[in-house]
Amino acid sequence: MMNHLFSVFQDERFMDLTIYQYGYEKCEPLHSFGPYVRNNYLFHYVISGKGCLHANDEKDNTTYYDISAPSGFIIEPGFVNTYYADKNHPWEYVWVEFGGLRAKECVELAGLSHKLPVYHLTHPEYGDQLAEQMLTIVKSQNASSMELIGRLYLFLDSLIKYSASKKQLQGGQLSEFYAREAVVYIEHNYAQNITVEDIAKKCKLDRSYFGKVFKKVVGQSPQEFLIRYRMAKAADALIIDNDSIGDVGASVGYPNLLHFSRAFKSIYGMSPREYRQKNKIIDR
Repeated sequence: MMNHLFSVFQDERFMDLTIYQYGYEKCEPLHSFGPYVRNNYLFHYVISGKGCLHANDEKDNTTYYDISAPSGFIIEPGFVNTYYADKNHPWEYVWVEFGGLRAKECVELAGLSHKLPVYHLTHPEYGDQLAEQMLTIVKSQNASSMELIGRLYLFLDSLIKYSASKKQLQGGQLSEFYAREAVVYIEHNYAQNITVEDIAKKCKLDRSYFGKVFKKVVGQSPQEFLIRYRMAKAADALIIDNDSIGDVGASVGYPNLLHFSRAFKSIYGMSPREYRQKNKIIDR
């Protein structure tokens, strides 16, 4: 394997669990990353060698963790983290960045958080299996979106199953009920001129409290989730249908073409027109 592999997953249609980027690196001595704040969960599994993680908490206090193979660490969204390879025995690791409605639940079931970021295996021999599942994702640059998402589910299942700190699922939480009710409302009304206030009202919650509940469960603010959902629908329409870009924007709640183009570019890094030219499905 090369010393470095990296890929980005750009299919926004998967809501429960999705991948954002994934890769592998055999680091040089003292190679570092950060300080940086992630928007999603990022898990590293250390295959060999060792390094150090500097993790900040809510009050900006920093805790230092020495991490060596076979183990891993989680980066939780919203917190400053820095990590670097050991000078004498630099680590080799594989990583997957993921998110979605059930991402927080999976991380918590594995017993991980920004307060407990280090991942330990119940038995060292499970490390090879976990690493192989993650490396299969990394090597699947040409796989379909469905295959990659399926492999993500298998990886997260193993992450939980092999964790020395795994927890039992506690169902029936009210916050999860509100979040899912909000997502269903968005799915049915994204084409309309709905706002976060409308969604909170549907859930019969104060807007501020609703925003906190939703972000706690989903890992994104309601506004960010709504934009991403609309842009995912727009992306599908751009490559499948022949409607004008203005009509596509209007179909996902953006009657103003300029506003739609800005929102789309903020998610996909290119204009709707560029995205269509790059990904258009041509009838044969």
